[in-house]
Amino acid sequence: MNKIIDLLKQNARFSNAQIADMLGMSESEVSAQIKELEDKGIIKGYSVILNEEIYDNSQVTATIELKVTPQRDCGFDVIAKTIMMYDEVESVSLMSGAYDLAIEVTGKNLKDVALFVSEKLSTIEGVLSTATHFILKKYKEKGIFIEGEDVDERGFVCP
Repeated sequence: MNKIIDLLKQNARFSNAQIADMLGMSESEVSAQIKELEDKGIIKGYSVILNEEIYDNSQVTATIELKVTPQRDCGFDVIAKTIMMYDEVESVSLMSGAYDLAIEVTGKNLKDVALFVSEKLSTIEGVLSTATHFILKKYKEKGIFIEGEDVDERGFVCP
């Protein structure tokens, strides 16, 4: 199953027949294993990686670091669940280190994201501080080169 997951992470559009050929399995075995992974909740969904500059460069993305006070008996879960309900939020992750939660959000412009942070995130009980970092350009996402540039695998040589 791990090999199927690895292939789907590379390209979720591989057909069951293609995966079967690559792994030396039957198409029905691949189909059954994928269904099992979906039924168990291991595979939660499939997504598309976009070149946002070509598709819609009017949208902005930001990563927001949050320091929060964990709640008794549930830690960070209640705050994380509250945050993930907002439409602007693309992802929420518990972090180790200097801050507790990392939030990725999208908005129509910088002001939309700033208002989201000041009016929604900052007002949640338990949020101590935020730090917003706007993503200026993505070069690679989930192992995929966004601009489709050929990569010189020979490495860099320094004098």
